Amino acid sequence: MRCIGVMTSGGDAPGMNACIRAVVRTAAYHGVRVLGIRRGFQGLIEGEIVELRPRDVGGIIQRGGTILQTARSKEFMTEEGQRKALRRLNQHGIEGLVVIGGDGSMRGALALHQRGFPVVGVPASIDNDIWGTNMSIGVDTALNTIIDAIDRLRDTASSIGRAFLVETMGRDCGYLALIAGVIGGAEMVLIPERETRLEEVARAVMDAYERGKTHALIVIAEGSPYRTTEVAKFLESHPIGFDVRITILGHIQRGGSPTAFDRLLATRMGVKAVEALLGGERGVMTALQGREIVTIPLEEVVQRRREANLAYYDMVRMLAI
Repeated sequence: MRCIGVMTSGGDAPGMNACIRAVVRTAAYHGVRVLGIRRGFQGLIEGEIVELRPRDVGGIIQRGGTILQTARSKEFMTEEGQRKALRRLNQHGIEGLVVIGGDGSMRGALALHQRGFPVVGVPASIDNDIWGTNMSIGVDTALNTIIDAIDRLRDTASSIGRAFLVETMGRDCGYLALIAGVIGGAEMVLIPERETRLEEVARAVMDAYERGKTHALIVIAEGSPYRTTEVAKFLESHPIGFDVRITILGHIQRGGSPTAFDRLLATRMGVKAVEALLGGERGVMTALQGREIVTIPLEEVVQRRREANLAYYDMVRMLAI
C-alpha cells in the first residue's frame, strides 16, 4: 500500500488522538502516505479529506477529543451513501482505511469491507461495550473522571449526611457504573444487565443509615431500568434517613486528557492497525486480549455486545456493609 486513510467516528473518546498519531507515524515509518478523513463517514461522503504528516500529529497525544472531529451519518447507512464513500476513497487514492470508533463505527467498517475495501477497525468507546476486546480506548479515562467526581461528592455527602445518586454513561452496558461502584464505595449500582427493584435500593440506603454511615452512594447507568429522577422520587417517599441529591455526570465523562493507560492502549492499537493493513489483513478489528493486541474478524465483533461482568455487582453489595 502507498496510501491509507484514518478516521474517527461516532462518540469521541479520550485517546483517539493518540491512536491517530500512532497510525500516521507508523505508516510514515513504512513509507506510506496517510490521509485524514474529517467528521467520520459523513465527512468521507462529502470529501473532507486532508493529508497528515508526522509533524501534523505532534503534540496531540495528551489531548482529549479528536483532531479529525467526528459525526454520525445516517446517509452512510444507505447503499447509495456507501457507494459515495467508496468513490471518495478511490478518488483520493486511498488503498486501506483505519476506522477508530464504537460499535456503529465497526459496523460501518464492516460494510466497506463487504464491498471489497480493505479496512481495519480500532475500538474506541467509553462504555466498553465492544465485543472481543477486554478494553476499548477511552474507558480508563472516563472511569477515572467518574471516580474523581465521586470522591468529591463523598466529601459533601459525609459532611451534610446525604444520599447521592450519581448517573454515569452506559446506555446498553453498565461497565462504567459497575466498576465505579466497586472502587467508589457505592451501596448499590443500577445497570441495564441486572433488574433491581426500587425497594432494594431503598433498603440498601436505609441499612447504611442504620449502620451509622455518614452518607450513601448509588451509582446509576443511564440505561438502567429506572431513570435517576424516578429513583430519587421513590427514595424521598420512604424513611431512608438521608436527604437525596442527584448528580448527572453527562458528557464530562467523555472529555479530558487521556490517562497513561489509554495513551498506551491507543498507541498499541494504532500501530497494530497499520501493520495489519500492510500485512494483508482485511475486515478485522484490533483488540486487547490478556496483555496482547490481536486482531479479530469484524463479523464476529458486530454479532455480539460486550456486557458487564455481574460478579462485580455482587461485590458491590458485599463490600457495602
